[in-house]
Amino acid sequence: MSLTLGGVDPARRDQLALADEQVSYDWNQLDGLLNRAANALNSLNLASERRVAVFAPNSAETVIAYVACLEAGISSVPVSFHLTPSEAAYIFKDSGAVAVLVGPETMEAGLTAAAEAGVATVIGWRCPDREGVIHWEDWIAAASDAEPDPTVAPLPHLHYTSGTTGRPKATETPPQYFPRLPTVQALAEAVRARITPSPGIVVGPLYHTGPLGMARNVFGGMSLISVAHFDAEKALALIELHKVKGSVMVPTHFQRLLALPQAVRDKYDVSSIQRLAHTGAACPRAVKQAMIDWFGPVLVEAYGGTEAGSTTFITSQEWLERPGSVGKALAPFETVIYGEDGEPVGPGEIGQVYFRDTSGHGIVYRGDPEKTAAAHIAPGVFTLGEMGYVDADGYLFITDRVSDMIVSGGVNIYPAESEHVLLRHPKVADIAVVAAPNAEMGEEARALVIPTDPTDPPSAEELNAFCRESLAGYKCPRGYEMVDDIGRTIMGKVNKKALRQRFWPSDRTIGG
Repeated sequence: MSLTLGGVDPARRDQLALADEQVSYDWNQLDGLLNRAANALNSLNLASERRVAVFAPNSAETVIAYVACLEAGISSVPVSFHLTPSEAAYIFKDSGAVAVLVGPETMEAGLTAAAEAGVATVIGWRCPDREGVIHWEDWIAAASDAEPDPTVAPLPHLHYTSGTTGRPKATETPPQYFPRLPTVQALAEAVRARITPSPGIVVGPLYHTGPLGMARNVFGGMSLISVAHFDAEKALALIELHKVKGSVMVPTHFQRLLALPQAVRDKYDVSSIQRLAHTGAACPRAVKQAMIDWFGPVLVEAYGGTEAGSTTFITSQEWLERPGSVGKALAPFETVIYGEDGEPVGPGEIGQVYFRDTSGHGIVYRGDPEKTAAAHIAPGVFTLGEMGYVDADGYLFITDRVSDMIVSGGVNIYPAESEHVLLRHPKVADIAVVAAPNAEMGEEARALVIPTDPTDPPSAEELNAFCRESLAGYKCPRGYEMVDDIGRTIMGKVNKKALRQRFWPSDRTIGG
């Protein structure tokens, strides 16, 4: 019996455990697959760091790979399947991965990257015959189905954070998400004690920490439906079909769901949802309000980062009382706002957001003591690079990223303020406000706007008037440009450094 099945009530073992668009397993079926996969992975020449890279879109096999690594005491390395071969090769090599697991969509890129990184073993599921690729299905079928050793030490995932300011930084899953326990048996018991309502549906890519947490929940006995590509109506249909109780989404998912015609939304019963967590990017207030109106007060928001885990948390009820807040600090963190003079500031004052880790751990970038030190203002007191303030009750409000701040005539402008206002305009589907050159003031705010109806875009005059109804004039953009795309990812993030390049000479260094 696998460690995973050991946590499943015997009455549930013939029920759904894991499914995707092509396959479905109950717990008894999944049990043998997990044991074989863990034993096959353990047969690799794993070296001292015991790392295996997972370079594949969401699928049942992707989930099995992550869970099997947990059971085998192997550190999996989640790699974005959107990366080019050279970008993936950097991560394969830097992480010390001894094997790469791929799907059919990433097989060719994975082979190229593995060759560049000097990784000899590429294992692929659902892949056609290809020289250099070991068939996952045959590979695990040949392995033992005996339970792997439950006394080995569990190893956290090794994540790579965004590379928009240079090479991606490596960081292990923080203790909050992956407690440092002596055995995989102890880890399985810890996950069982805090899994979210079952079944769940994972709609975001598993290489991101939020969705990946749902794969870890399978290790604790949570049933999971894995979705490779998000389709709003299909997600609603799956929620109704499986009576899904929980998920992790980002604001982009919310916007796509809300964009469905009302008649389509009304077709599906989503009353089974008990917890809908969101993270990854700021959620426009109107979008969050609309989701609460639809799904009920089941939304919870976690703010944090790959390297820290969730640092603050807020329920629907709390958010309705303080719209725009990302919540109060979670243990072991305390929120501290520092002003430009490096001293803490009081409630309501904007400054750089820091978190004091009372456990003393802070954040660590593997193999990069300089970046680790740069993130800390004092031992255990770190920043995720954002500006904001706390209210008198300790609730945090994020105003912008430090690197996105615009300095115009010596005055700090936080683009998120005008973005949040302008997203409420009915003719604005999405927006990004970035710095552009101004001969007199140095910089000015400029807005890139995706119109709701490209044939009837809003005028700059009406957008400016709308913005000035809520904000001081200096906080509003000086110009508006209609665009088709702002490069927002499925996780809701925008690379503003890349967007700013359209306004500046190519030899200017922007944003660090």
